[in-house]
Amino acid sequence: MSLPSERGADVGRRIGVGLMFGLWRPRVLGAWKVPATGPVILAVNHSHNIDGPMVMGVAPRPVHFLIKKEAFVGPLDPFLTGIGQLKVDRHAADRTAITQALDVLRNGGVLGIFPEGTRGEGDFASLRAGLAYFAVRGDAPIVPVAVLGSSEKRGRLVKGLPPLRHRVDVVFGEPFEAGDGSGRRTRRALDEATERIQKELTEHLENARRLTGR
Repeated sequence: MSLPSERGADVGRRIGVGLMFGLWRPRVLGAWKVPATGPVILAVNHSHNIDGPMVMGVAPRPVHFLIKKEAFVGPLDPFLTGIGQLKVDRHAADRTAITQALDVLRNGGVLGIFPEGTRGEGDFASLRAGLAYFAVRGDAPIVPVAVLGSSEKRGRLVKGLPPLRHRVDVVFGEPFEAGDGSGRRTRRALDEATERIQKELTEHLENARRLTGR
């Protein structure tokens, strides 16, 4: 099993920059808060399909996102794999995806996760335990990321996308540690970490909405 390509993720970032800034008007706030080196997890709210590509394009470092395996269809499969993205089965304990994600962190890379597990209101209301597991096991700080405006309006040309040149705000928060510093990985420790994460992400989203007026 090969390590997800860092060079591929960098290519994906460049593609994302071109597409996101070419089609819409991203406003990026707080990107400097993302640690410049070392393992980091970007925890992103998810209300629209463009949220992942948007963060890939505006993040200051290449990102390896955990993406549901259903997205890897036809030519998208080799493309997403080639740009360093990770295929995950959301309905089973996907050991391959878990190992690849931990390898990204061990190698000092950036792992992107949608903590809610699926697209929804994008309000971090329901978190899965996976984020806490990766943060504690990978000894990586979490940077909360709020994408706002991607699902506000439908475009006239393509109904499933925001209107062309529509402004989308991407707000990066302060990095924080999910664990309590003890290094414990018990079920209770992960449950406590998940509660801590939920509180941090919810507060960040509220701050981001105040900051952007959305």
